[in-house]
Amino acid sequence: MTFLRRADTEHAIQQTQVTPMQTIRTVKDIRATVAQWKAQGLRVGLVPTMGFLHDGHMALVAAALKQADRVVTTIFVNPSQFGEAADLEAYPRDEARDLAMLEKAGVHAVFIPEVETIYPQGDETIVETTRMANMLHGVVRPGHFRGVTTVVARLFNIVGADVACFGEKDYQQLAIIKRMVADLHVPITIHGVPTVREADGLAMSSRNVRLSKEDRAAATVLSRSLKAAETANTVERIQHIIRETFASEPRADLIGLDIADAATLAPVTGVLSAPTAVMLSAQLGDVLLIDQRVFEP
Repeated sequence: MTFLRRADTEHAIQQTQVTPMQTIRTVKDIRATVAQWKAQGLRVGLVPTMGFLHDGHMALVAAALKQADRVVTTIFVNPSQFGEAADLEAYPRDEARDLAMLEKAGVHAVFIPEVETIYPQGDETIVETTRMANMLHGVVRPGHFRGVTTVVARLFNIVGADVACFGEKDYQQLAIIKRMVADLHVPITIHGVPTVREADGLAMSSRNVRLSKEDRAAATVLSRSLKAAETANTVERIQHIIRETFASEPRADLIGLDIADAATLAPVTGVLSAPTAVMLSAQLGDVLLIDQRVFEP
C-alpha cells in the first residue's frame, strides 16, 4: 500500500492550474452547471467531503483533477452518519478557509447544500449495504455506514459525476461505496486514493484538531502498530503485535481490530494468502480515530 506525504500533495496542488471557482448551494444550479460541462463533452469528477479540509482532502482533489476535466467538491456535514448529537455538534467547520483551499487547488465548483436540501421534509428512503455496513467498524459505529451510503447515493444522483474519489484511510467505507455503486448500477467510477499522513505517521483527519496535546502524541500508536505488524504473515501474529503496541500506550483505547480480505471484507484466519486489510479504530479522550493498511502475503 502506498502512502502520501504532505509534500507530495502540496507539489500536486502547486502543479494545478488555478481557475475561477463557483460556489453553488442549490440542486438546480449544480445540475445545470454539470449539464453544461457534459454538453461540451467534459468528464466530471466529484470529491465528497464534510469540510474542515486538510492535505488528505487535497490529495483527493489532486487525484480527481487527473481523472476528470472538471471537478466538483461537496461540503456537507452529514447528520445521519453521526451516532451522537454531541459528536455532530463538535465536528469542526470553517467554510471560508475550505473555499480558499479549494480555489487554490483548482476545483471548478463547490456544492454546499443545506441539510433540508439533502434530507427534504418527510423523506423516508435510506441506502444500506446490509452485510458490509454491519460488520467490522460498523459494529463499533452502528448506523454510521448506512448514513454514509444514503448521503453518498443522494450526492451521486444530484451531481451526476463520472468519477468520484475517496480515501483509502477508511477502507471499509471505500469497499462499501464500491459495492453500492455495483449493486445499484450507478454510472460512476470509484477511485481510491492513498492515505495522507503527518510527518510522524498519523493519518490526517479533520478530527485530529480535537485531540489534546497529550492525545495527539499518543495517537501515533495507530500507525506505529500497523508498521510494527507489517512483517507478520499470520492473522494471529498481526493481532498480537498490534495489541502489544497499544498496551504500551495507556492514553489510547483499541476499540476495533479487524482483519479481513481486502476485496470482500470477509474474515480471514491463519497464514495470509491474499491481500488483507487490517483496520483499526481507537478512542483517545472523546475522539475516535481510524487507520488501516493492506498487507500483502
